[in-house]
Amino acid sequence: MTTTVTTERPAPPVRSLDTRARWLRRAPLLPALAFTVVVTQIPFLATLVISSLNWNILTPGDRSFAWLSNYQFVFTDDRLRAAVINTVVLTASVVLVSMLLGLGLAVLLDRRFPGRGVARTLLIAPFLIMPVASALLWKHALYNPAYGLLDGVLNALWQAFGASHGPTIDWISASPMVSVVASLVWQWTPFMMLILLAGLSAQPADVLEAARIDGAGGLQTFRYVTLPHLRRYLELSVLLGSIYVLQTFDAVFTITQGGPGTATTNLPYEIYLTMFRKYEYGQAAAAGVVVVAGTMIVATFALRVMSSLFRAEVHR
Repeated sequence: MTTTVTTERPAPPVRSLDTRARWLRRAPLLPALAFTVVVTQIPFLATLVISSLNWNILTPGDRSFAWLSNYQFVFTDDRLRAAVINTVVLTASVVLVSMLLGLGLAVLLDRRFPGRGVARTLLIAPFLIMPVASALLWKHALYNPAYGLLDGVLNALWQAFGASHGPTIDWISASPMVSVVASLVWQWTPFMMLILLAGLSAQPADVLEAARIDGAGGLQTFRYVTLPHLRRYLELSVLLGSIYVLQTFDAVFTITQGGPGTATTNLPYEIYLTMFRKYEYGQAAAAGVVVVAGTMIVATFALRVMSSLFRAEVHR
């Protein structure tokens, strides 16, 4: 009796096939990835190199390594310290006020009423206007003391109460930070409204119906049901708004040019002044690196919130 032994060919490792398949799926994205690296990372590396140099364009031949002295200047200079404080105040004010107004508008637009589509379009319109055009609109059409809308309304009210002429207020000189904040709130409130309106649209209808059956009023439903549901959307709007408002340059440059003095000078505008008025390339690059690092920290939290939102939608 003869026994035949059959030897089977070993199957290739599953892991290697999976790795190959993953790389094949990623292959069409490699050109875009390479383009992104060339456009973003190489200039950032060049900025890191420039931030380590003593380089003033007025003396182009006099360049030397400064190592970390430019970063020491960024954290110890009085103008930059004031710019950091202005940036925090500007960002926090715009984001918080825009979020509250956006929440109120989102709650109103979540209800059905005639002309809701037109109302949504009109309320989104400020976000679609170019930042420079928006700043020019506020500077000349509203704040101008000679022909601006605000002074015109005040004069009309004074004349309605019997006075011949009302006071003329130079809004930008009297309240520069409030002037910039108001223009940015007008521009960014629609952005917050869209995010929160998406959150309200994703709210389960059965939960709201159960709250009504249990006898909860509108305010109780909003406080105990809607707000907990919107928590992640509120976090996302605050984080994304902080990233964008942190980089504000157009409104400051157009409306106040950082003044009077340094009252509204934020970090992006101070970097512009350091680069194109003082011509200190090394110091401007160091300040830019610090701003990018802060933005990346905020962006990391934003990405985490977005990923948690996506996971919640998948498990729903």
